[in-house]
Amino acid sequence: MPVASSTATSGRLLSLLSLLQARRDWPGALLAGRLGVSERTVRRDVDRLRELGYPVQAVKGPDGGYRLEAGSQVPPLLFDEEQAVALAVALRIAVGTGAGIEEAAARALATVRQVLPARLRQRVDALEVAAADGSAVQVDTDVLLALSSAIRATEEVRFDYEAPSRPSDGEPRRVQPHHLVVRSGRWYLVGWSAARNDWRTYRVDRMTLRVPNGPRFTPREVPGGDVATFLSARFKGSGTDAWPCRGEVVLALPVADVAPFAGDGVAEEAAPGKTRLVTGSWSWAALAAGLLRFECEIEVVGPEQLRAAFADLAGRATRAGNRSGARRVSPGRG
Repeated sequence: MPVASSTATSGRLLSLLSLLQARRDWPGALLAGRLGVSERTVRRDVDRLRELGYPVQAVKGPDGGYRLEAGSQVPPLLFDEEQAVALAVALRIAVGTGAGIEEAAARALATVRQVLPARLRQRVDALEVAAADGSAVQVDTDVLLALSSAIRATEEVRFDYEAPSRPSDGEPRRVQPHHLVVRSGRWYLVGWSAARNDWRTYRVDRMTLRVPNGPRFTPREVPGGDVATFLSARFKGSGTDAWPCRGEVVLALPVADVAPFAGDGVAEEAAPGKTRLVTGSWSWAALAAGLLRFECEIEVVGPEQLRAAFADLAGRATRAGNRSGARRVSPGRG
């Protein structure tokens, strides 16, 4: 009977490990069929994996089989090419999340990158991810893990909250945590406040958790069923994912100059060299002020509240420019 070469054995071990990572339970006969070997060879290969530190457990039952369990140490892992690239990309993004794992993520990325084939390394290196304004706010990793655990266990959390506009009164807040979300470099907890009988959003970097957690609760569904849409609506100051104040204007600029700065507004050509823009904001004054960043003539189509906001801003700008305390320069003087 020929003896398998060490190269063939190593390759088969990698294939076996990949299969064990792909699903929870594998009948021995099915593994043997996938690998093209006997069940006796599978048993020997499983023993070799155990010697390398992989906690492969035997599964009892009519078919018998094997299962890759979690162990006390992290053994070497095996990834296919798509998984390796996805892991490297995720680690690169994690460096800028503000989750307190930046250094560890950077070291892990360097480790993964080192073992990638050249063609995959080039794909990963081509992706440049950076914070546009460096505004990521650091949070305590232990706090993120504790909140995630409470969400999974459906346990109420108690915490002190320091907000600039509302200093803590010493009494802990009690919230039923539902979602942990990162948005624009900041982590937020979305939860149900029984005291307020409403949904609330909290910045995690302002939270100081108290222990132990509170009682278990029955999970609810956020309004609209989607946490991203719900959070976007809260930041827009409305109950739905729409700005409470929306208006329509015609700007004396070509659409190519407006579209890149339209945000979530809709820009379309109104006439040659002119753009119709429908956009919104949390107040009429904010909407008017935002439109003034376009250095051009603006025609207000509607509604009247937007027209009134422009008139109010014009009045305030005129008064600001004519303050009696402003230094005046007389004609003919330097």
